[in-house]
Parts: sequence; C-alpha cells; structure tokens
Amino acid sequence: MKFEELKLSYGYPLQLQTSSLAGQPERFSCRLIGCLPGRALLLSVPKQAGKLVKFRPGQKIVVRLMIDNGIGIFAGIVESQTLDPYPILHLSYPDSVTFKGIRGATRVAVYEKVDVVNIGLESIPSTSGIMLDVSISGVRIELANDIAEIGDLLEIRAPVEIREIKRELVLTGRVRSRVDPQDGQLQSMLVNYGLEFVEQTEEQRLLMYTYVFNQMVIQEQASN
Repeated sequence: MKFEELKLSYGYPLQLQTSSLAGQPERFSCRLIGCLPGRALLLSVPKQAGKLVKFRPGQKIVVRLMIDNGIGIFAGIVESQTLDPYPILHLSYPDSVTFKGIRGATRVAVYEKVDVVNIGLESIPSTSGIMLDVSISGVRIELANDIAEIGDLLEIRAPVEIREIKRELVLTGRVRSRVDPQDGQLQSMLVNYGLEFVEQTEEQRLLMYTYVFNQMVIQEQASN
C-alpha cells in the first residue's frame, strides 16, 4: 500500500519506535503535520519528561498507526530535526506501508482484573474476575462466582492503562458461551464466559478499539 492511499489528515496520531544506545526499544507518540509527496513526512517532535526528544540524522524509525480496521507499519529515516519556527521532525517518505487487517473475530490475549455485574439480576452483587482475551466484537472472562446463563447481559469494568493513560474500560456484552467450572483455567475462578458486545456508546467503543489495537501493537513488538 502506498502512503498517499491512506489519505491521512494533518494531526493524525502516530507511534514512533527507535532503539536506545543500549539497544532497548523506545516508543514515542507524535502527529503528522505535513507531507511532501515522494520527498518527506513532517512530524511533530515528541516530548519525554517535558523535554523534546532529540533524533539523529540517519536514525532509523519504525512508524505505526491505527487505520480503519487495522494497523499500518512503515520504516523511515530521520533527515533532520528543526526547532524554528516550530519543532519539526523530517522523516524520509515511505516507499510503502504494510497493512495488518484486524477482523472483528481477531482476539488478543490479555490479563486484566475486572468487576462484573449481571444487568438483569440486580439482586446479585458484582463479582471479581479476569479478562482473558478480547476483540472488537467480544470478550472472554473468568469469574469467581457463577452469576449468569446463556443470553444474560453483563457489564464489565476494568481499570486499564493505554500508553501511560489510565482509564476505566466499560464493556456491555451478552453471554454467548459458558464453560463448566471444572474447566476454568484459573484455580481461583469458577466459571468462564464468552460475551458478544452490545449496546456500546460511542465513547465506550472508541476506548475499547484503542485498547484492543494497543494490545495488538504491544504483542507484535514483543514478538519481533
């Protein structure tokens, strides 16, 4: 895929990955602020601890971005970094962009503590559990108490961290599968549920998409 085919608007968020002098991966967030087709990309200069990050001419950078139903990845080389009139990072124009599509059924393994309540049974208090995997269409959880049957509507709340930003992830889903307690993966958990998301607000969907895509990026980076 060619970069211009993405038709990104200025201000579009990007993630930069470089290597430190010790060889450790470093990741920074920035935005696309300009483009000279076939020549260079102009990016905002990310900050770390309140200071502008310094890049070296010739430094190799891997750029990732979330687009539609997938993740785009391309490599670039730092051409220069200017301060006047504004801090700008000049990156070589990418030859191509690799696109990794994400289907609704693509699940990501996670391990997040959750509190769950059965919306249709207000008499049953919330119970704790673990979110084991998640996609943009559903989630699998294991709970300490058996609180639902097939077809019940559950609300899941989990404190999550996305790029050092802490939020409460709120998911509403209908139980589509239920595993007998003895088949649970965790000894302290009693029952395993598979849920399909329903009745998500726009804000909930946006946070959920961001969380899922971020987890995919983290796991992809760990496997490289």
